[in-house]
Amino acid sequence: MTNPKAATACGWDQATQRCGRCGTEHTVTTENDYLKAVGLHRDAHAVWDRLNRMERDALVWVLRTILSAPDLAVEVLALADRQQPTGDAPW
Repeated sequence: MTNPKAATACGWDQATQRCGRCGTEHTVTTENDYLKAVGLHRDAHAVWDRLNRMERDALVWVLRTILSAPDLAVEVLALADRQQPTGDAPW
């Protein structure tokens, strides 16, 4: 992982974050973007690690469906807000 503090002192124009767990690389142009990328990727691993295989498959399906249609995401959230609690939610 590149050290953004040292790079800033030298006038860096970009930094690359490489994950040792999955090999993903993120290249960014500011220190704030670097810190955000590192934090988001760490959080993504934390969420992924908590899920079993079936939950991972379901989450990926939902994210691909929703992220490919932002209007659908808005409508699903509106629908969820209008639903009455049934008492059977797992949370």
